[in-house]
Amino acid sequence: MINPNLHRQPVPLDPAQHRALKVAFPVSDWSVADRLNAIFVAASEFSDACKEYPVVFVRAGQEADGRDQVAPIAVLGVAAERNLYLTDADVPGQPRGWRAHYKPAVLQAYPFCIGRLDEQRFAVCLDLAWPGSNSAEGQPLFDAEGQPAEFLKAMRQHLETFEGAVQSTRAFGRRLLELDLLRDMRFDAKMPDGRQHTVDGFLAVDQEKALALPDNVVGEMHRNGMLGLIQLHWASLGLMRRLVDWHMQGVPAAAPPAQPAA
Repeated sequence: MINPNLHRQPVPLDPAQHRALKVAFPVSDWSVADRLNAIFVAASEFSDACKEYPVVFVRAGQEADGRDQVAPIAVLGVAAERNLYLTDADVPGQPRGWRAHYKPAVLQAYPFCIGRLDEQRFAVCLDLAWPGSNSAEGQPLFDAEGQPAEFLKAMRQHLETFEGAVQSTRAFGRRLLELDLLRDMRFDAKMPDGRQHTVDGFLAVDQEKALALPDNVVGEMHRNGMLGLIQLHWASLGLMRRLVDWHMQGVPAAAPPAQPAA
């Protein structure tokens, strides 16, 4: 899964071109994610992600048959291209950390990602824009014969497992749409400068519609795990307030009104 706000120069790995590459893995400087204000999370991640991120849904285009798609995301910021989960560097230009214990699987794999060649084939890609992707010291990707190194084999397995989780998550989103359970979500907050800040563009599961589902559908959703996922999604929404608070910490307070001349 390629995110253009994270993977800025993803290139399929080729032993002929990249045999000598080493990668400084895992990532220690998350400055590369400074423009990332949301990131995909698979349904299998909800139990971890919901503790540290608001987990909501977004419209994600259409399937091959024309049906709408939605995708769950972890919200990282409440303004465009601003990631609130980055720690401030003590010195400008120094590495920036991540202010949550759990990182979504897309970040865990970075600088690697899956690039789909067609419906059946995919390639393991590396973001060559990341400085650590051509390190003098680090994890070798290929051995002297051009065969994948053990590190790259393990990363490929991780990405293949995650791709399976992506497909299961799409089925979850498809069922939410079939049941018409999603509604537009809006969160309003007043900034220190007095302006009103609105967070929208997201979707949430409508509690009234969910509670009105017939018993046979509720039983189905209990058995397939959907009810549990919805509960985790609802529990995470309270973290939106924390994100707005983090955002407000970087917004200057309004200047006091000018006093009339005596």
